[in-house]
Amino acid sequence: MPRRHIRVTGAPEAPLRAALTALRTELGVVETFPPDVLEEAERVAKAPTLPSHDATDFPFFTIDPPASTDLDQALHLSRQGTGYRVRYAIADVAAFVVPSGALDREAHRRVTTLYFTDERIPLHPEPLSEGAASLLPDQVRPAVLWTIDLDEEGRTLAVDVRRALVRSRAKLHYAAVQKEIDAGTAEEPIALLKEIGEARERLEVERGGISLHVPEQEIVERAHDHTYELAYRAPHPADGWNAQISLLTGMAAADLMLSAGTGILRTLPAAPDGAVGRLRRTAHALHIDWPHHVSYAQLVRSLDPHRPHHAAFLQECTTLLRGAGYTVFRAGALPAITTHSAVAAPYAHCTAPLRRLADRYAAEICLAAAAGQPVPDWVEAALDALPARMTEGARRAGTVERECVDIVEAALLKDRVGEEFDGWVVDVSERQPDVGVVQLESPAIIGRVDGTDALPLGERIRVRLTQADPVAAKVRFAPA
Repeated sequence: MPRRHIRVTGAPEAPLRAALTALRTELGVVETFPPDVLEEAERVAKAPTLPSHDATDFPFFTIDPPASTDLDQALHLSRQGTGYRVRYAIADVAAFVVPSGALDREAHRRVTTLYFTDERIPLHPEPLSEGAASLLPDQVRPAVLWTIDLDEEGRTLAVDVRRALVRSRAKLHYAAVQKEIDAGTAEEPIALLKEIGEARERLEVERGGISLHVPEQEIVERAHDHTYELAYRAPHPADGWNAQISLLTGMAAADLMLSAGTGILRTLPAAPDGAVGRLRRTAHALHIDWPHHVSYAQLVRSLDPHRPHHAAFLQECTTLLRGAGYTVFRAGALPAITTHSAVAAPYAHCTAPLRRLADRYAAEICLAAAAGQPVPDWVEAALDALPARMTEGARRAGTVERECVDIVEAALLKDRVGEEFDGWVVDVSERQPDVGVVQLESPAIIGRVDGTDALPLGERIRVRLTQADPVAAKVRFAPA
């Protein structure tokens, strides 16, 4: 599911980069790995457990941002009768990580890769995450290979999952894939990404699911004065088509686990009315027309992420994903909630094991289910503790994201203290009606506003910037 992407450029000694480095220290984020973990990573990278099934004849390819080297997924798409066959290879982290070993213990401590706006702190050491386990081009790699047959409408007909050796032939990025598809020059395995992706998007609409095409915000430093400007990179349609393949696989994984009676699902209850009400106020603040007869899903699908105020609203839509969790079940005792409300179907995280701990466990359960075998003991032993561990990891990742956003917004405004801005009051504290949240019209920044009288919720307001401190990560406004 989407997260807020903000990327910062600039020299390490620049003020914003320095503030981000200080944030890592403040949060106790350890960037380096212990010696025993690195030693084990170097050792297992040279001698992974290899599967017997060979799928290296299929010309897999990866689609990721150009600079990415931790490649979790590779795909091959083909026609199958009147429908399609999706082959989706996922990095087989369990081929390298020994249960209860140093690598495993460190992965359980870290839980997820952490994304700061200037760098990432990986879940696994680089010899694995960017080396031996990554599905890099022209390298034979162990993988968990999903084969999913679809009919002409994109509906799932059959699912198989097994361990296999794979070899990616090309490392592609979204802009290049989009350009080839638009020009009609893409070879069939790539051209089918659009055909299958659009079919799955139509099915998503049919079942009431929602995909948020969240733009990436890039904060670019002006070299001459160390100030910053904000720009959006709207996702390409190919981003969404590729995401549909991942969603397809996560839904197949959930169905496999539910059929087998043991698993770990990614669940999300329906958003509470209060959260939707707050989002309506944000839409009003950003001049986005949201008639009461139009559903949230319909509104999201009507937005254009190339338009700055739509892009800002899509960022705020991610707040409705709060409350997502991991739900474990076993021995056929299914949980009360099995669905993810945004997906509108049962769903499991299983396609990013290099960056997320739970995916390794989901893969093992699915492999066992497909083979008609019992779940491995080491998986069973860890299952009950996984939801709390993943929740804590998500909380830590959320803190990193929020603090990074605060620092970036403060840096963006640090030379404008005293200036006045037009905005809208999008939230007011129930206990302190003179304290609330203002959404500026430009730049698209949200900040706290402290008044002397009750703030007019949902109304336009003129505010003065009273504080913008990247070091303290604070932006504060007052009614002008």
